[in-house]
Amino acid sequence: MAPILNLRDFLDILKKNDQLLVIDTEVDPYLEIAEIHRRIIARQGPALLFTRVKGSTFPVVTNLFGTNKRLELAFGSRPLDFVRQLVNLAERLMPPKLSTLWQARPLLLQGMKVGLKTVAKAPVMECRQQPARLGELPLLTSWHSDGGAFVTLPLVYTEHPDGLGHNLGMYRIQRYDDTTTGIHWQIHKGGGFHYHAAEQKNQPLPMTLYIGGPPALMLAAIAPLPENIPELMLASLLQGKKLAMARDPEGGHRLVAEAEFAIKGMVPPKERRPEGPFGDHYGYNSLQHEYPVFRTTHLYHRKNAIYPATVVGRPKQEDYFIGDFLQELLSPLFPLVMTGVRQLKTFGETGFHCLAAARVANRYPREAFASGLRILGEGQLSLTKFLLLTDGNIDIAEFPRLWQHILERIRWDRDLFIFANVSQDTLDYTGPSVNKGSKAMMMGLGDKQRDLATEFNGSLPDGCTRPVCYLPGTLVVQGKPYADAPNQAAELAAHQGVDGWQVILLVDSSREATLNLQEFLWTFFTRFEPAADIHGAAEVTKRFHVGLTPPIVFDCRMKPWYTEILEVDPDTKALVDKKFAAMIPPHLR
Repeated sequence: MAPILNLRDFLDILKKNDQLLVIDTEVDPYLEIAEIHRRIIARQGPALLFTRVKGSTFPVVTNLFGTNKRLELAFGSRPLDFVRQLVNLAERLMPPKLSTLWQARPLLLQGMKVGLKTVAKAPVMECRQQPARLGELPLLTSWHSDGGAFVTLPLVYTEHPDGLGHNLGMYRIQRYDDTTTGIHWQIHKGGGFHYHAAEQKNQPLPMTLYIGGPPALMLAAIAPLPENIPELMLASLLQGKKLAMARDPEGGHRLVAEAEFAIKGMVPPKERRPEGPFGDHYGYNSLQHEYPVFRTTHLYHRKNAIYPATVVGRPKQEDYFIGDFLQELLSPLFPLVMTGVRQLKTFGETGFHCLAAARVANRYPREAFASGLRILGEGQLSLTKFLLLTDGNIDIAEFPRLWQHILERIRWDRDLFIFANVSQDTLDYTGPSVNKGSKAMMMGLGDKQRDLATEFNGSLPDGCTRPVCYLPGTLVVQGKPYADAPNQAAELAAHQGVDGWQVILLVDSSREATLNLQEFLWTFFTRFEPAADIHGAAEVTKRFHVGLTPPIVFDCRMKPWYTEILEVDPDTKALVDKKFAAMIPPHLR
């Protein structure tokens, strides 16, 4: 397939494939666009191009990558084929042989297309604002609880102040006024490392905020690459052609020539301002916290620029499909960079960081444990809260089969590890404070040890009701509100009437938690913290390791300190209800 060099080329392809719905009705970027987007993505509908946006001259496009089909239209199989061939070559290249290099010449020729090139003219610089007028951009407010309007597909470019490479990351941007924004640099993120290094020198960090561009640029910013792998190189690989760059006459960073918008400025040291709240991809409302401030100097944009956006919230949203695509693309690299890891997956149903699983080698005692530590120490994977490990010959992407496989094999006295007092994802509020919490590693190795219960014939303690066996060995039980019964999980674990079950989830609503696999995973893994919310019928500490006796109860009830679940407010729902039929074809309503 021919390289897709900019956003409008991609929109043309979407039109030809009946994957773009043009909406000419006037819509408001404040809440309305986001609600229309959510309804369409829930129906696996097309990308949306809003041509009349209240308060702005720029059209807005959303849901660009909200199905596997559109990701295939954007990238095809070429990038994945290239990565697989590259890994295969790396495995065969030592020791080097002329025959091996000769056989790999088509791959090497493809590799020559990866990189950057400087061009004399750049569409992104067709129009200029100095100073910037950010109020003219149609930034979305997605939820009524949001603290303001945000850039939801921000492509944030920085360079290490000591010349140690660049970073292109997706860190949310809250507009404060025409010239300043917040910059939400979370822990363990490359741009945040650059800012930390600059702040240590008491220097401002130059920053360029791109909005829009080639599809490859957007996905490269999201990809969880190791810190020393340049994202612009991944963008070039995804694009299938060298990425065009242009010099800014004002100096500073070169500009991605085919971006829609490029906003330049700097982030001063030691300046903070409240940022948020923001409805995030975990499905909850992240609270307001102090973050650095981006002070803009000037803004470039293409003539008739198109503003791309996305909406995050309770999974599954657009980021789910993007995340799965990137995992498939990068998965051949895992065995190369993490010896012993055969397959690795993070689950978008849980917001990605809450649950990961790996199929690993276990050729010597506890090699699987070593591989687990390697995963938990690797880049953004270090924010994983719960890691499942197996050496079984199964596809770990199939959670029901994986979970059953592990429960049939786990030895609870030695195969569950909980690491307290460690870092936790900024957006995960299950821990005792922001960025702090715990992790767990759970292993199911070797031969099957037991059969699993599939029917409940026992009894429940007072206050526990509506038992549901959703998966073999796993009972979902409805409890009292946490505030009314904070010790109920421990009491349930010790109750003799639940003997024989390996795992019990204590939830607020067993019906809602077992509606489908998506709701089960989301309720399970986003509502507990390992060090605080896992209980066994008994526990024994031996050689500083805590071994448990089943049933193991996970307290997955909402806690008083959790932030609220994201829900559409009644006014926005009513507003969109009135206009939806006039805007949207019958098959998408």
